[in-house]
Amino acid sequence: MFAKIFFVSALVAVSQAGVFELPSVNHGYASVPVHGHAESQDYYAPPKYEFNYGVQDPHTGDHKSQHEIRDGDVVKGSYTVAEPDGTLRTVHYTADDHNGFNAVVERSGHPVHPAPAAHKVVVAAPAAYAAPAQYYHH
Repeated sequence: MFAKIFFVSALVAVSQAGVFELPSVNHGYASVPVHGHAESQDYYAPPKYEFNYGVQDPHTGDHKSQHEIRDGDVVKGSYTVAEPDGTLRTVHYTADDHNGFNAVVERSGHPVHPAPAAHKVVVAAPAAYAAPAQYYHH
């Protein structure tokens, strides 16, 4: 966490010092000097991507995956997580301007619950106390 804070602080300090300058953006267009001439370039493009992610770690029992596709303002995807009881939770989701965010949750597999540990009742033996010594003063 310290490294992230340090990196962001250093980035702000360097940009404040004028070591580098971010291009000025005006309504989706940036003016970029090229060989002494100002050229306008359109930086607006509808977002479009697809990615997959997965972890299968038998040592820790960490099993999860995700798949997502985005084309403009429409997002579709799903992710799967192994639950502590041995079942898999799969969430299928979509999001768009018209319908908002919608998700459907599925569970698969059979839950496995460990048998409760047998509770052994331990009764402590009564403590043995010596009678106080009698002291006679003559």
